[in-house]
Formats: sequence, structure tokens, C-alpha cells
Amino acid sequence: MQYNNNETEMERPTPPFPAKRIPKPGLEKDLDPRPQYQGLEYRGSGKLEGKVALITGGDSGIGRAVAVFYAKEGADVAIVHLPEEQEDAEETMEVIRALGRGAISLPGDVGDPEFCRNAVKTTVKTWGHLDILVNNAARQKHIKDIQDLEEKEFEHTFRTNIFGYFYMAKAAIPELPEGGAIINTGSITGLEGSPELLDYSATKGAIHAFTKSLAKNLVSKRIRVNCVAPGPVWTPLNPAENKPEEIARFGEKTPYGRPAQPEEIAPAFVFFASNLDSSYITGEVLSLLGGDTTAG
Repeated sequence: MQYNNNETEMERPTPPFPAKRIPKPGLEKDLDPRPQYQGLEYRGSGKLEGKVALITGGDSGIGRAVAVFYAKEGADVAIVHLPEEQEDAEETMEVIRALGRGAISLPGDVGDPEFCRNAVKTTVKTWGHLDILVNNAARQKHIKDIQDLEEKEFEHTFRTNIFGYFYMAKAAIPELPEGGAIINTGSITGLEGSPELLDYSATKGAIHAFTKSLAKNLVSKRIRVNCVAPGPVWTPLNPAENKPEEIARFGEKTPYGRPAQPEEIAPAFVFFASNLDSSYITGEVLSLLGGDTTAG
């Protein structure tokens, strides 16, 4: 499957976008325009040849692009996603397999520690080892007033966005070799805050601190832990729950005047996964903000 957009700066989708929401949890087939994730001009060089990666939220958005770029670099990929996101996962696996790499789908909830343990076990059973963990799954909901933020909603966001990272890391670390890598997905909101994303922003800040702390914890094992913290990215996350008028203008306040496409974020995950590129880098939070320079 290929999109029709040419991969030049002038051809990147720019606001205003169609002012319409998509059904939750958000499938890429419902997005207009479709996110660009395949990196048609990206040429892999074997940086991850023979590696196995487990990616949470790998069915769509940033996770999908990362899965495809990892496959281009020679990795087999296990994709964790919610059961209702199976359609997106199937498309992602189709692209990975067309690149000549293996792909499996692992539907479930990263907020369940038993599921996380089983996801790691299944990945190792499938390919015999695990080299890279990408913690990427997330949920968010815009709420203007803290009084309207219910305790159950707050807890659900934390259980998915940071507990899930902890559960997956704890399950994966015994399987990761020296030179293994954990890459977490943070956010500009975790660096600067967001008035309508109190719980989401708090989890992203926690992810940044978790990254630095876990990096120090694992440095003696030579397992590197880093984080990619993007600004606005055109994925199903926001159109599935934001207001139509805000969806139409999504990303326009960046200096670039548009949101990033997932394929523009994925190379940072390749960089952190590859020992050829980043063997001396751990505990870093890399912000990708489309020209903004104030985060952090």
C-alpha cells in the first residue's frame, strides 16, 4: 500500500484539514488526509539487521511508521494494539511483510501487566530473542476544567501511558541483551504542559523522568534507554477526540505551520535503536518540534 503524496516539503499536508472527528479509538482509514508513514524515499542500510522489536501502539500513527522503518532496516516486528485496532494492525503487518520481514499482531491492553508479560513471551517464542522495546501506546482526552476530570479517567490515562511503559519494560529487560534498547515516546506536553491535557501531560512528564531514571538503572547492563518527544503529529489520536474546529487547525501554530507526519518522526526511533548510531547515548529526551526551540 502506498499513498499518492510526493515526499517533498511542499507536498506535506497543511492546515486547514477537514473539520471532522473520527470514531474512537481512531483508525487511520478514517483520517483525511491519510498520514504519511511509509518513508518511500527512505533507504535502509541494515542498521537493525537480525534484530527483533516489540512496539506498543504499533498499529497506527508514530508506532506504525516506526514499525515500517525498523523493517526497512532489517528488523522483525511485534505490534501491540487494542483489539478494536486490528484493521490498522493488519495494514501495518502487510507493509512489513512486503518488505521481507516478519510481523505479528498482539492485541491487548498495556495497562494489564499479565498481558505485557505474555506479549514479551510471545515475541521471544516467535523469533527466539528480543532486542528493542518501543513504548508508544497512549490515550488522551481534552478536558478544559480540572473539576470535569474524573478520577477514573485520570487513572485510566496513567495506567495506559506510564504504568504500561513500566509493565512492558519490566517484562522485556530480562530478555534484552547488552546493546539492547528501550525507546519511549514522550511529548512536548510533558515538557511545557497543556491546559486541557492535565493527565496526559503529567504522564508524558513522568515518561521523561522514567526514561532518565531507567537509563541510569540499566547502564551497567549496557541497555540504552532514550525518549522521543514530538510536537503535534498527524495521527488518529487527536481527530478521535478533539473538537472539529481544533482538528482543522491542528499543528498550524508550529513554525512549520503544520503537524509532523509519522514518517518524519520515525528516523529518530531508528537512531536510538541502532548501536551504529547511538551506542554512547542513553537517558536522552529528543524533542522534534517543527522549528520550536523552547521545550525543555
